[in-house]
Amino acid sequence: MSETSPQKILIVDDAPINRKVLGELLKNEHMVIMAKSGEQGLEKAIQHIPDLILLDVMMPDMDGYEVLQRLKANPATMGIAVIFITGLDRPEDEARGLEMGASDYITKPFHATVVRARVALHLRLARQHRLLESLANIDALTEIPNRRQFDQTFAYECRRCARAGCALSIALLDVDFFKQYNDCYGHAMGDRALHSVASVLRYGLGRGGDMGARYGGEEFVLVMPDTDNIGAIMLADKLRYDIELLALPHKKSRAAGVITVSIGIATAQGEQLSFPENILKLADERLYQAKAGGRNRVCGEDE
Repeated sequence: MSETSPQKILIVDDAPINRKVLGELLKNEHMVIMAKSGEQGLEKAIQHIPDLILLDVMMPDMDGYEVLQRLKANPATMGIAVIFITGLDRPEDEARGLEMGASDYITKPFHATVVRARVALHLRLARQHRLLESLANIDALTEIPNRRQFDQTFAYECRRCARAGCALSIALLDVDFFKQYNDCYGHAMGDRALHSVASVLRYGLGRGGDMGARYGGEEFVLVMPDTDNIGAIMLADKLRYDIELLALPHKKSRAAGVITVSIGIATAQGEQLSFPENILKLADERLYQAKAGGRNRVCGEDE
């Protein structure tokens, strides 16, 4: 987002009059998105990733506290600032929301100057927060998510897929004979090669829920929610082939004359998702099998 583009505000309130009043106050300077229930608010928060959410506390079916809890549990929305809109004025109610992660409170009835001032403050803080979060979660060399972001996303997707009863696959990728590449071509060329591999992962993952990250050194990792072992193998092999098609010369490689990767895949479902470390361990074992089998290949099952 550029410094001049309008920031997005999501208003979640079951009362039409409240949505109308807040929308009229803010629509001239900001992009305003409306939701009339907690469930719809969660859907639109994930869909639009707003800069700020104005969230009614008292709503039927799902109140603001539950909405806030779910927002903070999802890595995609956990960083969004939330201002509670409430008619409750007890200190314990306000303290509860702040302890759960709300950024501020606006009490009903609304005062236009107060609403505008608090929204402006938190939008300014949101810009600063987004910048810091981006710097903290992105690998500087490859410009894709780093190990920290992977750890957060992997833990969240394990819990989500366990609840949903669906499979989760991960893949560990290792650049073949990368030490020899660095020794032959120099570390600057090695850095460029890693950036090129990362670019394939960034643009080659077709679904929004998939994520590629730098795991460390010349290793990368893919998180593929709602993906069984066959689907993960097919996607991983396509990425492996696309990396080979980069045709980055590697005369010291015993796998090919260009940069290639070996990939190990693990798929888990149900109770297995309670032990993320075991899933990673299995993917690492499969990666070792891919290397032992000649490299520049994908291993998705024991051989």
